[in-house]
Amino acid sequence: MPKRRAYQMSLVTIAMLLALTGCGASSNTKTAVNNQTNEASTGPGSTNTTTGNANANTKSEANQNAANTSQNGNDTKQSATNQSNNGEPGTTASDNKGAETTTNTTPADTNQTDTPAVTEAPQKLYRMNKVYSFVPIDKNTTTGKVVLLTFDDGPKADKTVTALLDTLDKHKAKAIFFVNGYRVKAHPELLKKIADRGQTIGNHSWDHIDLKKESEASVKKQIGDVQQIVKDVIGKEPVFFRPPFGNGNTFVKSVVRDHGMLYMTWSNGSLDWDASTKDKPDKVIANVLDQLHPGVNILMHELPWTTDALDTLLTKLEEKGYGFIDPDTIDLELTSPPAAQTAK
Repeated sequence: MPKRRAYQMSLVTIAMLLALTGCGASSNTKTAVNNQTNEASTGPGSTNTTTGNANANTKSEANQNAANTSQNGNDTKQSATNQSNNGEPGTTASDNKGAETTTNTTPADTNQTDTPAVTEAPQKLYRMNKVYSFVPIDKNTTTGKVVLLTFDDGPKADKTVTALLDTLDKHKAKAIFFVNGYRVKAHPELLKKIADRGQTIGNHSWDHIDLKKESEASVKKQIGDVQQIVKDVIGKEPVFFRPPFGNGNTFVKSVVRDHGMLYMTWSNGSLDWDASTKDKPDKVIANVLDQLHPGVNILMHELPWTTDALDTLLTKLEEKGYGFIDPDTIDLELTSPPAAQTAK
């Protein structure tokens, strides 16, 4: 066999052995076979070409490894960055090609507090006149055919309070419950029930006494102590005041105003407290209707016959086209001189 042919066969044999044993990358094996074929056709000078290609392949592999190392370094750096930003390691998942993708998991902010919803104050629609009735602030947009419902001298008994509240709810009506301090002290749960059912609490003095006959110190205590106990029970102070028997004076009004309250008596008396009306629901209704006019401030009490009369009374008022003032829509006018200068 010629010497060149033997040399070429040796190179082919070596290349085949390398391929069978898995040594080297498949691309290198292919290159070696190609070089061997080229050498067979071009002669011994191809040996240098093979060596050059091998060196190029080695350099290419080195560059690729360096690139992979750099990429892995970047992945490691990115993972570390994610861990630093999120406070916990990122979660990785591999695809079918073995590539890694990083998913950042952001922990919940356990220190974040809920911001309480801001409740918009009801629009002020009515103001009190000098005879303690109510008129619309804007007659073009607000009806004057309304009444203010009020109940004095409570809270007394759960049965009575609950019946009044149920009737008010039935007619979607609001009212002011003018309470006495000593009664609140005895039944704080009833005061809370009234407030929880969406009705308004008013101040009617602690002992239900004639404040015109009391000293200034006594007046302050009678009014201030009710403010405090109501706040203790329902979380806020009354903004309406009615003097017992409708009796007050300049000093009483000044103390009431200092507590941020509107002083009022009434303009329509049901006379439910009078002996002539006791146990007579029909008489209570007749007394209110006889005095009815737009904006009246109706005085009633927590009494069994008033409770029995209320559903029919409110129905008759509605039939006449009257609505019920929500106390929250009354302008207290605390920045202007008192509208009522004398007690009724």
